[in-house]
Amino acid sequence: MEDSIDVILQDQNTKFLHRPQDSHHLSMVPYLPSSTIQTQNVMKLLEGRKGCLADLGSGDGRLVFAASSLGLQSTGFEINSILLTYARSKAWWKGIPTYKATFVNKDFWKTDLSRYNNVTVFLAPGVMEVLEKKLLAELPDGARVISCRFPFPHWPSVGTEGAGLDQVWAYDINAVRRIAT
Repeated sequence: MEDSIDVILQDQNTKFLHRPQDSHHLSMVPYLPSSTIQTQNVMKLLEGRKGCLADLGSGDGRLVFAASSLGLQSTGFEINSILLTYARSKAWWKGIPTYKATFVNKDFWKTDLSRYNNVTVFLAPGVMEVLEKKLLAELPDGARVISCRFPFPHWPSVGTEGAGLDQVWAYDINAVRRIAT
């Protein structure tokens, strides 16, 4: 394990799982962190990108920290208060200023994501189709979405890195919009 806290946070005990009140999108979301290789693959697909990044379901913050080191102003959306506290503490301990990496306790399903031109997701396959619609409706032209482990079912990827459990896919919103029309 990369962090000893991973052992605690991956415990399948229900106190570490979130059951949203409005559960039409998710019934249960376990914490599953990105591996070091998966994180490196995401960063390869973000190379040269500028602007703001949203990590949807940011967990312990490892993708947010890595993206902020590339110069992206990064926001992690996390509804699990234990993970949120851990990520904020880790940012403070590392001395990362909030203008580079921020963690918010917000439900991204209920948040307008139009200010983000980079988005990372590592979510369950069952929500990817619904997420396609939300991102397509809200993201600006030129936005890039990186999906970890589970690809979007209807979007054409513009690139991929890695294989197996560490595979990630890049999607450019302009290319998705071209095929959607």
